[in-house]
Amino acid sequence: MNSGAISTRYAKALLRYAQETGRVRQVAIQIRAMLDDPEHIPSPLEPDIERFTSFLVKRGRTEFLRPIFHSFIDLYCKEYGIRFARLTAVADAPGLKEKMQALLEKQTGCRIILEMTVDPSIVGGFVLEVGGYMLDASVRHQIDLVRREFVFSNNRIV
Repeated sequence: MNSGAISTRYAKALLRYAQETGRVRQVAIQIRAMLDDPEHIPSPLEPDIERFTSFLVKRGRTEFLRPIFHSFIDLYCKEYGIRFARLTAVADAPGLKEKMQALLEKQTGCRIILEMTVDPSIVGGFVLEVGGYMLDASVRHQIDLVRREFVFSNNRIV
């Protein structure tokens, strides 16, 4: 059987169950936390997640737990119009995260959950990732482009 079909089917069931109990947001938050850091399990665990995982154990489907959780997050985001984005900047400028989040929400028409990281190696600018798309407006990227162009143009002279 196709593992993608299995994970999607169980993820849909978990989403419907969490919606019926009225704890879909809490379930999504805990699942997202577990996917981000598999070593750390939130305590106390949502009862919906506990029941669901015990159901998977009974069915012998524990090897599909991680793909099911990924499918659940995808379905949850699609159902509630949410997108995750990651912003990498050289420094944590005051108000940058809020301004970027508001701009993205206006452009996409979706609610944006923005995670911000600081990486001094990008020298300046920022790198923005939203749903599989990446905008690299970093100084490091621009330097790499100039370096490649220089190497390419000098190889033709020889």
